[in-house]
Amino acid sequence: MNIYVGNLSYEVTEEDLREAFEGFGQVASVNIIRDRYSGQPKGFGFVEMPAKAEGQSAIIGLDGKELKGRTLNVSEARPRSEDRRGGGRRGRR
Repeated sequence: MNIYVGNLSYEVTEEDLREAFEGFGQVASVNIIRDRYSGQPKGFGFVEMPAKAEGQSAIIGLDGKELKGRTLNVSEARPRSEDRRGGGRRGRR
């Protein structure tokens, strides 16, 4: 299960996220998204948990909780193809 984690403090590391999610089960991977050019964190990331039940528990347990001074937004990640289609400029002339 792929989980979206938003509103991250720029001080949060991938290890911090791993520790938070491991309280709910096995964590396969953690990826904090960074700006391609500056390398600065963008304030969100993704956590992959192999067991769906553990992922659901983590979403319920961590959504709205505070990590390093910021309230987390945690939800099931949507497939990227749904979010990126078209770019908002389709059909303009």
